[in-house]
Amino acid sequence: MSKPPVAPIKAHALVSPFGTRTDNYYWLSERESPEVLDYLKAENAYFDQQMAPAKALEERLFQEMKGRIREQDESVPYRDNGYYYYVRFVEGGEYPVYCRKPGSLEAPEEVLLDGNALSHSHDYYHIGGLEVSDDNRTLAYSEDTVSRRLYTLRFRDLQTGQLYPEALTNTSGSAVWATDNQTVFYTRKDPDTLLDYQLWRHQLGTDPALDELVYEEIDTAFYLHVHRSKSREYVFLSIGSTMSAEVRYLRADTPRAELQVFLAREDDHLYEVEHFGPDFYVLSNDAAPNFQLLKTPVTATAKANWQVVVAHRAAVFLENMELFREYLVLGERQEGLLRLRVRPWADPASEHYLPFGEPTYTAAISINPEFDTPVLRYGYSSLTTPTSTFDYDMATRAKTLLKEQTVLGSFRKEDYVTERQYAPAADGTLIPLSIVYRKGFEHNGKAPLLQYAYGSYGLSMDATFSASRLSLLDRGFAYVICHIRGGQELGRQWYEGGKKLRKMNTFTDFTDCSRFLIAEQYTSADTLFAMGGSAGGLLMGAVLNLHPELYKGVVAAVPFVDVVTTMLDESIPLTTGEYDEWGNPNQQQFYEYMLSYSPYDNVRAQPYPNLLVTTGLHDSQVQYYEPAKWVAKLRATKTDHNLLLLHTDLSAGHGGASGRFQSLRDTARHYAFLLLLLGER
Repeated sequence: MSKPPVAPIKAHALVSPFGTRTDNYYWLSERESPEVLDYLKAENAYFDQQMAPAKALEERLFQEMKGRIREQDESVPYRDNGYYYYVRFVEGGEYPVYCRKPGSLEAPEEVLLDGNALSHSHDYYHIGGLEVSDDNRTLAYSEDTVSRRLYTLRFRDLQTGQLYPEALTNTSGSAVWATDNQTVFYTRKDPDTLLDYQLWRHQLGTDPALDELVYEEIDTAFYLHVHRSKSREYVFLSIGSTMSAEVRYLRADTPRAELQVFLAREDDHLYEVEHFGPDFYVLSNDAAPNFQLLKTPVTATAKANWQVVVAHRAAVFLENMELFREYLVLGERQEGLLRLRVRPWADPASEHYLPFGEPTYTAAISINPEFDTPVLRYGYSSLTTPTSTFDYDMATRAKTLLKEQTVLGSFRKEDYVTERQYAPAADGTLIPLSIVYRKGFEHNGKAPLLQYAYGSYGLSMDATFSASRLSLLDRGFAYVICHIRGGQELGRQWYEGGKKLRKMNTFTDFTDCSRFLIAEQYTSADTLFAMGGSAGGLLMGAVLNLHPELYKGVVAAVPFVDVVTTMLDESIPLTTGEYDEWGNPNQQQFYEYMLSYSPYDNVRAQPYPNLLVTTGLHDSQVQYYEPAKWVAKLRATKTDHNLLLLHTDLSAGHGGASGRFQSLRDTARHYAFLLLLLGER
């Protein structure tokens, strides 16, 4: 077909308390309609036709990316409850094999799960949480075969290899054992809204119909998460929304006891709890926007008993903690960079930070299940340094590199350069940029550049390595992460400055970064590309309406673009839990503000750059019809002849394909689109 599909116009009135809008493509939300599926297939056929000149290029890119991966590989083992656990991949395998060894790395291997064997009859397959009982005999694991993030929880006898008969459906994927090795706590999702709203108690080997409901959350703005304390002495139920939290708990050795409330939820108070010895440790933002660490006796959890361990600091965001018998480790952010702080309990004044030495990087506490050790396991990566795993002796301050991600082929980190720059926003705020390119890159305004950001939910986009990205860098691209407001790179105020009634800052920060990169001659409007996914896809849609002239091409992956309609529909998965992020459109000020930037509502008759939009039919986060409607409206409205392509994965959801190599095809498709626009075949 030489012409794109044309979605029929079927006017539908969307009535709200503050006005009526007409949606000509609302019918695309009829998931079971053959007409809808036919339209998505027609768009896929058009995509294939338009991308046909780059099909060989796409395959080359895929083979390049796959060729950098060591097919037979395994993770660094970690010790937990007498066993060493690790994950390995076999040659040609798409999925991980989960393994352990008892007592020593020289012991015989035990295979817990083989993802390749389990996935063979499924188009999509994902293993969720894995939890082994305290006696090391039974594995609880979960699997999703649809990509709706509704997991089925199963149990395997690790001595016989046999499955128990029960299967617990519609779970969140995680399970927590009590110390009796028979009782399991798990959370269940509403199958329509996908909210984690119930905590259940299951007895191993019994009919799930006999399971007991322990707790049900009636406020649809809150989600549940159940987990075990590092000490293994407590089961915690975390109940959280964007701006408020509540923790309930019971001792793991009394699984039939009633849940106790640690501290009842309060507006604008987020907190989390860990246990060590006679105390609970509390990471809290109560009167401390960037969080502080406190402790309180396990017998007295009221605020009046809380004592400050690490005080609040205006310039440092306290992100997480790890407790050891002799040390406290803190993950902090300062000036947008992660730092790891080690403090001996016996001598807090002798605390220190781990040195890293690159201008932009990511360092994070890794898996540390054991208390009684002086060794911290942490991960490190940068735009030029492959993901690395270290053990750090907190007493001697010696670090040991256990593994650096192997990148096959001719890769040498010395061939690439990373920079940290700051772009001025219109209001004078300086936006950090993490930049990488291959040596020899010329600042002459002619080079292609891919600009990426997210900017929502307080999620920080850190500078990490990507072997796939080398396929762009080696073709002369620069790659830039814009740490825009709405993320949390520069502390809580950075997040607050890009949400609700300040959301426009997220979009204008991105376009101000684009202007900076053009002004500093990293690129030009003829060679500048942008990419974002999910809420980052919302970002792409908003900036395209505001400043389409800045970009040669854009990739919007699973984009959240129909903001007002979605946020007014409480039956859509996850909607009500998002009010603290975007605002409640049932209130006029939020309705009008959302309407002012919603990409779908603001499509207008103007030229747009080349655009690739991707989605998944089973997407649980952003329903497939948002990008489908957006593309249909753009086709009918825009005034240019640039490429506008929609690709729907008919067997996947929000995260795309599930296999480690199949997911590379998504990346190859994106990169082929960019390179096609530059004339490469």
